[in-house]
Amino acid sequence: MSYVFLAYMHLVTVVPAFLIGTFLLLNRKGTLKHRALGKVYMLLMLSTALITLFMTAQVGPTLLNHFGFIHLFSGLVLYSVPAAFFAARKKDYRTHQYNMIGVYVGGILIAGGFAFAPGRLLHTWLF
Repeated sequence: MSYVFLAYMHLVTVVPAFLIGTFLLLNRKGTLKHRALGKVYMLLMLSTALITLFMTAQVGPTLLNHFGFIHLFSGLVLYSVPAAFFAARKKDYRTHQYNMIGVYVGGILIAGGFAFAPGRLLHTWLF
């Protein structure tokens, strides 16, 4: 698959995840709406993390001529989303909360910030 196609697929999953995640963080927890949107958010975040694993790092050093520093955030998401899901199922809401905040801050805000850095595709597209 081409890098540009993967970038579009990544945007298709991460933009709604950002919007839903923001809504979930700012609104009441535990409601039916929260649980339903939370499942959608988790699926979008898992999808976006998997997509990024196929995207070759374009900036900085790489491991195996493919993975870069930004791929660490994919690992964070791939670990934290299932951990948060199972914590919520066990009614361990503190663990669920910490994992989901970590996914949002690390997987969306910080990784998103790096995605707009000079030399990256989003930076090229927007600036």
